[in-house]
Amino acid sequence: MTDTTITANPSVKQSVQIAEPSMYKVIYINDNQTSMEFVTGSLVDYFGYAEIQAEKITEDIHQQGSAIVAVLPYEIAEQKGIEVTVDARSNGYPLQIKLEEDE
Repeated sequence: MTDTTITANPSVKQSVQIAEPSMYKVIYINDNQTSMEFVTGSLVDYFGYAEIQAEKITEDIHQQGSAIVAVLPYEIAEQKGIEVTVDARSNGYPLQIKLEEDE
């Protein structure tokens, strides 16, 4: 058998930079068919708002035409948007949710 020596180069350093995930605004768009009760309930159920705070945001959506309901990392914002949209459709509501990158 032959003796083999393997030498590692300890001077090699790996540099890994982890960037913060991009944040996205979850925006509810007002319509004339989705009930305010559904919107308020979705804010409580999916975003963890207290009932009073959810009612205030629902009023803002109704009066202003839209409102930012959360700012989250993209994957979470997308998942919440999908969950609320599926819930809205299963209840017969056309609620629209839009995601926009937060600057």
